[in-house]
Amino acid sequence: MARDDGTPEADRLEGVAHPREADALIGQDAAEAAFLDAYRGGRFPHAWILGGPEGVGKATFAYRAARFVLAHPDPTSSAVAMATTLAVPHDNPVAQRVRAQAHTSLFVVRRQMSADKATMPTRIPVDLVRKAVTSFFGSSAGEGGWRVCIVDHAEDLNVQGANALLKMVEEPPARCLFLIVSHLPGRLLPTIRSRCRLLRFRSLSEAEITAVLVSAAGGPDPETACRAAALAAGSVRDAWKVLDGETLPIVEHIRATLERLPQVDWTDIHAIADGLAGRSNDRAFETAMGTVFGWLGEQARGRAGEGAARLAPLAEVWDKIARTARETEAYNLDRRAFVLTLYSDLSAALRVSRAG
Repeated sequence: MARDDGTPEADRLEGVAHPREADALIGQDAAEAAFLDAYRGGRFPHAWILGGPEGVGKATFAYRAARFVLAHPDPTSSAVAMATTLAVPHDNPVAQRVRAQAHTSLFVVRRQMSADKATMPTRIPVDLVRKAVTSFFGSSAGEGGWRVCIVDHAEDLNVQGANALLKMVEEPPARCLFLIVSHLPGRLLPTIRSRCRLLRFRSLSEAEITAVLVSAAGGPDPETACRAAALAAGSVRDAWKVLDGETLPIVEHIRATLERLPQVDWTDIHAIADGLAGRSNDRAFETAMGTVFGWLGEQARGRAGEGAARLAPLAEVWDKIARTARETEAYNLDRRAFVLTLYSDLSAALRVSRAG
């Protein structure tokens, strides 16, 4: 979660390269081709929503697209005409400056530490969005005429920040480009959505996730990468999260118990509950909860077309577990009892959902 200089970054996983440092993008060829065709086609939208599940390459694409536009500012050039992807060579001066966060024509709106605070804010400060309006887009045209603003990600904006973003996309200066990363584009302001082109990003296959992990600097061996990919539900970010000697076995164990539901082996569940109890197991508990919610999300998506009677029990148990988990942590309640109740509730909800 920190840059090389030690500055914390909310959008970086510990031990993993930041999206601005990635040269490759796997599994999103359709999105890349659509953007490239629009750029050289003469009808290039000034604002794009990069929409799709978390951890599938949206931020990586945003920096990749920014590098391409800044490196090739003339969409009618022969380099753009011959391009088959948005790749820019690693040693290209534009790519080097983007990696170093030193390109004056690229502005990134994201959560970041301020000089007077010791913790990472949970929202993007509205002042940062306004700074993009007054300072970045209010200045003269950037290098090559393009100015690019990446918003990563839109769900971190509060109401004031979203309205400030709307003002930017409503009244864009010439030759500006907005790349708005969104995990839930349907929840963005309708007025923002109406002024942007939506570029959809899909979940990745296990093979694609494995390829990303193995190809990364310091990545895992292929066998471990496959195990992590099988638990990642299409998200490279989720795969990276489980890749350590302690986390991966926990996730695999909990996933196995969830897959057996509504049948419950209470001896096994008691062992899990014992392993998650106590403040010394905070990280394991957080991992376990992430695994449960990820599995619930998969169950809900799998029943999306089966009607409310099948979806309602899953939504209700999701809300109950989330509420009880918050209370358990806030009031330091017994995690062991919480885990036992969780499996009982999940089993009951799954039986009702399947019967519906």
